[in-house]
Amino acid sequence: MARPLKPRRVEMMPEVTAFKPAGVPMRELEEVVLSVDELEALRLKDLEGLEQEDCALRMNISRPTFQRVLTSSRAKVADALVNGKLLRVAGGNYRLARRTFRCRMCAHAFELPFGTGQRGAEMKCPRCGEPTVQRLD
Repeated sequence: MARPLKPRRVEMMPEVTAFKPAGVPMRELEEVVLSVDELEALRLKDLEGLEQEDCALRMNISRPTFQRVLTSSRAKVADALVNGKLLRVAGGNYRLARRTFRCRMCAHAFELPFGTGQRGAEMKCPRCGEPTVQRLD
């Protein structure tokens, strides 16, 4: 019996989930599906320029697993670009990373997803409205 897959940590969800060649209706295109965790591997390695070990740590997976995910994602993107296919981002085995905060005045704890652009020192407590929020994680 195979070991259950460990969910990969993803820091942000994509805003755009489909890319297609210009001038061709979507219904006429073959589709390649890139999972959300594969997109995260591309983002960390190729966009942020991190080393594979750092990428693997950020995704909470081993370096060999990261290498497999990255190789798969690059092959799918290349297939879509070279062969003029629709590239759709969907699914995968992942969990969205979240940040935890607590208000020092009322002790209210709450979570926000990564990528909201807010820092604890700059936000107000959603319960009491005081600017006394600190990040816990």
